Amino acid sequence: MVKIGLKQEDGITMETLLNSGATGLVISLEFTRKNKFKKKKLKRPIYIRNVNSILNYERLIEYTVEVELFYRGHKKRIKIDIIRDQKYSVILGIL
Repeated sequence: MVKIGLKQEDGITMETLLNSGATGLVISLEFTRKNKFKKKKLKRPIYIRNVNSILNYERLIEYTVEVELFYRGHKKRIKIDIIRDQKYSVILGIL
């Protein structure tokens, strides 16, 4: 777990899970609602793969958020996919 900052309008600091085995960036739907992030609908939904590489047909990625990520003086504008029923607020995989 690492503390990072995320910003759309107002900045927040939070703990996030860094996962070098993950192939993307995900944020929980509940966290985006709680922090009033503006989400953008994807043109086509994306299926999620479980850790065993099997497609998960019950959990689709339909929305994304664009935020600025802050970490130790570095700043980067990124898009993060929104998924529901997520254990961690944010998981950062390969950027």
